[in-house]
Amino acid sequence: MRVHHLNCGSMCPIGRRLINGEGGWLAAAHMCCHCLLIEGRNGLILVDTGLGTGDVAHPSRLGGAFNAVVRPRLQMQETALHQIRELGLDPRDVRHIVPTHLDLDHAGGLGDFPDAQVHVFKKELDAALTRPSLQEKGRYIPAQWAHGPNWAPHDVAGETWLGFDAIRALPHTDDEVLLVPLTGHTQGHCGVAVRTDEGWLLHCGDAYFFRGEMDADPRCPLGLQLFQKIVQMNGPARMANQRRLRELKQAHGGDVTLFCAHDPVELATLNHRARQAQSTGARQAA
Repeated sequence: MRVHHLNCGSMCPIGRRLINGEGGWLAAAHMCCHCLLIEGRNGLILVDTGLGTGDVAHPSRLGGAFNAVVRPRLQMQETALHQIRELGLDPRDVRHIVPTHLDLDHAGGLGDFPDAQVHVFKKELDAALTRPSLQEKGRYIPAQWAHGPNWAPHDVAGETWLGFDAIRALPHTDDEVLLVPLTGHTQGHCGVAVRTDEGWLLHCGDAYFFRGEMDADPRCPLGLQLFQKIVQMNGPARMANQRRLRELKQAHGGDVTLFCAHDPVELATLNHRARQAQSTGARQAA
C-alpha cells in the first residue's frame, strides 16, 4: 500500500495570526484540504476529495459567504483529479471514496469520480441529503452530488478500534480502512483510519483544526476556536471526541499518526516523512 498526502484546496481567509497562530493580523492565512490517495491492493482509494473541478469551474455553487470569508484559491491543479493524473495514475481507477463528512470543502470532488463507491456514515448521509436545519443547508451543497453517486452508507455494528466505535468501510477488499465516528462538527462526522506498513494513519477530518489541539496541554488560535464553535452541530460531543483523540495520541502515538483536514504544517510534515520513506525504500531496493 502506498499513501499520498494531497492538498485538494488551498484556502486563504484574512487573519493569519488568528488562524495560523503567527504572522500579521490582516495577512492572508493558509489552510489546506488534506486528502489521502491510497494505492490499494484493489485499486485507488480517496479519503476526502477536497474541492473539485466543478467548484473551480462554477465557484458560485460554493456560496457567496464561503467564497468571501474562506477565500478558496480554486485552482484546477489542486483538484484530486488533476493530481492523480500528475502521479501517472488513472482517475478511473478510483474505486472507493471514504469522506470524513460531506461538508462542501470535503465532498467537492465527488463528481470527478462518478463510478466510485462513496462510503459514508449513514448519519452523515442522512443529514446531507435532507439538510434539516438552516446551518446544514449552508454546509451541504447538493450540486456536488447531482451526478448521483454510488452511495454506500454504513452504520455502527459493534466493531471497535483502540477503544473507539469503528466501521469497516471496505469489507470486500484487502485494504483495511475504517470509519471511526467522531461526531460533533457534523451529525455524522467520522475519522478515517488506514492501516499502512508503518502503522495506522487516522484522518481526523474536522474533529480538530490545529495541531496544538492534540497536545497534552491543548492550544488553538482564537480564530479557529471561534470558527469551530460557530459551525459545530454538537459542541459537547465535539469536545469529548477531541479529549479522546488526545488520549489516543498519548497512549498509541507510536502506532497511530493523527492529522486533521486543514492544518498545513501537518500536511507538510507528513509529505516530508513520505518522501523520506520513499527515498529509503529506493536505496534499499538498489
